[in-house]
Amino acid sequence: MSGVCRAVVDRGSQVIQLDSRDCGRSAHFIGAPVPDFATPVTGDLSTAACTPSTRLTAIEHPERVRSITSMMSTTGGSGAGEAGSRVFAGLSAPGRDREAFVEWQVRALRLAASPGFAFDAQAAADRAGRVFDRGYDPLGVQRQGLAVVATGDRTERLRSLRVPTLVVHGAADIVCDVSGGHATAAAVPGAELLILDGMGHHLPQELWPQLAARIGEFL
Repeated sequence: MSGVCRAVVDRGSQVIQLDSRDCGRSAHFIGAPVPDFATPVTGDLSTAACTPSTRLTAIEHPERVRSITSMMSTTGGSGAGEAGSRVFAGLSAPGRDREAFVEWQVRALRLAASPGFAFDAQAAADRAGRVFDRGYDPLGVQRQGLAVVATGDRTERLRSLRVPTLVVHGAADIVCDVSGGHATAAAVPGAELLILDGMGHHLPQELWPQLAARIGEFL
C-alpha cells in the first residue's frame, strides 16, 4: 500500500487499491493491436484496446459516488494538463527484463519527481521491482495512454456532476501540467482546488501527512 493510502487508513478510512488494466493482476489485453498514437487525430480508434471507463465512475454512475478526490489529472481538453516537452526526451522504451525495467523506471520517476523535495532513488527502485514482479506488461502503459486519448474531452460531462469534489495537483507537475488541475476544478461545480508547491507527478513522503489530513477531512 502506498504511503499516502497508509496515512489515510491510519486516520480511520478504508482504502481499496486496484491495479489498472494491463497492470499487475488485472486483465491484460494479450493479442490486442499495438497502440498507434497517430491515428486518433483522424478518428481511427482501432488500435485502442479499451477505454478508461473505470476511471469515469463519477460521470457514468454518479449515484454510486459520494465524493471525488481527483489527483494529478485533467479534463482531456485542449491545452489543459499537457506534458512538458522534456518529460520523455531521452527516454528509450523500457527494458523487458527486471533489471533493465527498474533502471528505466527510476530514470522516468526522477524526471517526474517533485523538484521541491529530495528524490529517493532507492525507494523508487524498490517500488519498480515490485511493479515488475506483480505483472509487468511492456505494452500496458501504451494501451492505457491511448485509452485516455480515445476518451477525448470530458469537460462538459464533468460540468454535469453534483458531487463534492477535491482536486489536488502539484504546481511543478511536468507530466500533467497544473493547468489540468485548474481545468478540472473549474469544470466540476463547487470543486475545491489544492495546489501544492514543489510537488511534481509523484507524492513525496514529506507531503503524506498533509495530504492524508486534507483528504481525511474532506471525506
